[in-house]
Amino acid sequence: MEIERLVHMANDIARFFQAEPDHAEAVSGIATHITRFWDPRMRREIIAHVETGTGEGLTDLALEAVRRLEVPSAQI
Repeated sequence: MEIERLVHMANDIARFFQAEPDHAEAVSGIATHITRFWDPRMRREIIAHVETGTGEGLTDLALEAVRRLEVPSAQI
């Protein structure tokens, strides 16, 4: 999947959670959503986007959430 699309999707999720008054809960909610609903390949790509660069295009909230994600193990 194109990284621009993943960035857009992560930012959409972050916009939803912006209404959460507790910042830590918002970040946790974004990370949980991505973990539960994104395919492992998508998660690996967005994590790599952050680890190999600046996470260009991600909002601060989305960037913080992606930094909390663990790289999914490769399926055998």
